[in-house]
Amino acid sequence: MGKAGQVLRQVLEEYEVSQYSLAAALDIERNSVYRWANEKRDPSAETVLEIVRALKELKPEAAKAFVERYLGEETKDI
Repeated sequence: MGKAGQVLRQVLEEYEVSQYSLAAALDIERNSVYRWANEKRDPSAETVLEIVRALKELKPEAAKAFVERYLGEETKDI
């Protein structure tokens, strides 16, 4: 599976954001967040944007870390 789930799991753990709280912020079932974080399913590009928005509400520093780790070098020149 893709990089998004791996990065999401790291960020959730590091910034102590529960899968449940992210799911609640996204207004989805926790199973979806579990599948992404455990690399059983990849979130769509649109969903990645929604994840960033939800993380921004929960913990802005977690959103920033997610974007930087997921997009890596691509964000430095923007």
